[in-house]
Amino acid sequence: MKEDFFKYQAQTTPHPLGLTISRAEGSYIYDDQGNAHLDFVAGVSACSLGHCHPKVVDAVKTQLDKYMHVMVYGEYIQEPAVTYTKLLAECLPRPLETTYLVNSGTEAMEGAIKLARRYTGRSQLVAAHHAYHGNTMGSLSLMGYEARKSAFRPLIPDVSFIQFNHEEDLSLITKKTAAVVLETIQGGAGFVLPKEGYLEKVRKRCNEVGALLILDEIQPGFGRTGKLFAFEHFNCIPDILVIGKGMASGLPVGAFVASHEMMATLQDAPKLGHITTFGGNPVIAAASLATLRELTKSQLVSLTLQKEKRLRELLVHPLIKEVRGKGLMLALIMQNEEIANHLVLTAAKKHLILFWLLFEPKAVRISPPLTISMQEIELGCDLIIEILNEYEPGSVN
Repeated sequence: MKEDFFKYQAQTTPHPLGLTISRAEGSYIYDDQGNAHLDFVAGVSACSLGHCHPKVVDAVKTQLDKYMHVMVYGEYIQEPAVTYTKLLAECLPRPLETTYLVNSGTEAMEGAIKLARRYTGRSQLVAAHHAYHGNTMGSLSLMGYEARKSAFRPLIPDVSFIQFNHEEDLSLITKKTAAVVLETIQGGAGFVLPKEGYLEKVRKRCNEVGALLILDEIQPGFGRTGKLFAFEHFNCIPDILVIGKGMASGLPVGAFVASHEMMATLQDAPKLGHITTFGGNPVIAAASLATLRELTKSQLVSLTLQKEKRLRELLVHPLIKEVRGKGLMLALIMQNEEIANHLVLTAAKKHLILFWLLFEPKAVRISPPLTISMQEIELGCDLIIEILNEYEPGSVN
């Protein structure tokens, strides 16, 4: 299996972790030797309700017995998608009421870019340095990290960059700007929170010049920060909301949400302004609906902040400079890159799943399922402290 993995399946790095999976349940992933690996990553924030949550599995199986794909997006009325988008609208502030369902976060960002340009009639986009919004060409154009995108130029034109949390850069948002695109919490940069009313100030500047505000909640959305969506912490409602990852508890999905008036501009002039074959797939929509119902009916979202508090209490060590982020979207900022690598790689050998962040080499991701127990949190944190206590400089393989 491992030989076939490297020969037949395209790789994204020279050295993938290469764990062979047999099954997954709750907070654990099991390898082909029967070892249980405690998951502190949740599929990079995708498995909100843990692995194979019974309510999600039941919803998927029920829908599979009815129908799967029947027609391209937007043509047929399919109950799972309609019910889901209605419930989502009930959970969001106005004017966020109409949802376009797609297959991934990066496709959702592509749709949001097109919608902003179509609605405003402007072309300029303003994004943030060290931003990450996906890897398709439009999303890549918004990535504020040249080393990651230079090999793929030319990208889409008329994109400018500002520093996240730098109020003085807001003057770069002008009447030529179609949209400002920001992560509510910067992910790849190291889980950087907006400070001192920054998002409110961006919102105010957008209003002044007639630009739209697009907030990327692909990672912090669906309860990960202690609110259903992270923008609720920061008194800032976007014009377009981009979502994905934890939306369907591990199944491939994304969406962008805006006012009904704005979204209607994709219907005509030209028709099919945005189109997708598998967006709104009824099986995926059923999983999304089951996930959202569980998040809104249970205490999981509010308990996230208690779990954050416990993680912060336990993750205290001289080699940890800082714990960034909010809720169960946390990053350990280590003293240096070697320590971060040592922690992730040694933890893997000890059956604890940790991971890196894209642009901050000193960071180690802590983004477990929202369903993780306090006992599991304590078990994982004890192991992290044990690994750091045993660290010796130069010990990374």
